[in-house]
Order: sequence, then structure tokens, then C-alpha cells
Amino acid sequence: MTEQYKNNDRHQARQQKLKQAVDARVERATAEKGVLLVLTGNGKGKSTAGFGTIARAVGHGKQAAVVQFIKGNWVCGERRLLESAGVPFEVMATGFTWDTQDRASDTAAAEKAWAVAEKWLQDPGIEVLLLDELTYMLSFHYLDVQRVVTALQQRPPMQHVIVTGRNCHRQLLELADTVSEINNVKHAFDSGIKAQPGFDY
Repeated sequence: MTEQYKNNDRHQARQQKLKQAVDARVERATAEKGVLLVLTGNGKGKSTAGFGTIARAVGHGKQAAVVQFIKGNWVCGERRLLESAGVPFEVMATGFTWDTQDRASDTAAAEKAWAVAEKWLQDPGIEVLLLDELTYMLSFHYLDVQRVVTALQQRPPMQHVIVTGRNCHRQLLELADTVSEINNVKHAFDSGIKAQPGFDY
């Protein structure tokens, strides 16, 4: 037997073992429920991943909605695309807190956006909900942590929710079904490359 055939046999044996392990895990995963997904960490791509999940849901004919905290009124490519597909948005629209520098105004805007989020978190017709940059509302103490946790716990049983943002509160991490941490290895901005439409927003 040639070395090529031996290598192929070893590869096939490894893949067969892997397949058996994956098949066993698939067989055990029988529960169906709404998933709470947290995308956190200091790296780029958390909101992008969240919007990708919303796009996937829309592609499957599901009703999705988005609440954008922190973000301002600038043109957002994801919002432009998804609104045209019938996805409702609530945008806090104050911009970054280091620009506003007005705690009272930011807190009021956060409360207003969260009121819409709470309404959607009670609506079984909303099958997938993105709470973009929600983590900042908790770390800046604009929203009460327990109020947010309670709303997430009491949402419709089949509703999926995606939370994005850095420094996610530990209570949300504990409540979540899936947590992905996106870490920064390199970032173009650190090299003086500005954020660009169609790629960064």
C-alpha cells in the first residue's frame, strides 16, 4: 500500500470518529426554545454578526426587529437594507456618549428606546430581536439591570434575542444561552484608517 493510501485511510478514520461524535451531539440536541445570544468583546464585528443573524431570519421569512442603542442618525447600510425588507427599527439616535456628554438626555433617550424593546420583548410575533449595543446602557447605568434581565426572562418562549456590545454585564452573560467574545487582534482604525460607509457602517 502506498503512503498516499495510508494517509487517506488515517484521514478517513479520523473523520469517521469525528462524524460519530458530531452525530451524537446532534441527536442529544432536541430542545427547541428561543435563544439569547450575547456578542461581546473588544473586537470589531459584534453588530455586524448581529445584523447577519437578523438578515438570516428575514431570509427564512421570520419577523425580526432591531433596537439600536448608542447609534446616531447617520446613514446605516444595515438599517437601509433591512427596513426595505420590512424590519422595524427603533434608534436611540443620540450618537456616542463621548459626543453628547449629557447624562440626563442620554438616559431619557435610553429609556425611550428600551420602552420599545420591552414592547417587542412581549410580542410573540417578533421572532428575532436585535438589541444592538445594549451592554453600554447597563455599564453606563442608563437602564436598570434587573429590569432588563426580567424582560429577557419573561419574553415569549420561542423568541430569539441578540445582545451586542462590549463589557457585557455578568447577569446577562449568566442568562445567555450562547456567548461569543470577539477579540481585537488588529484594527484598521488604530493605523489611522477611518470608518468607511459600506464596510464599517
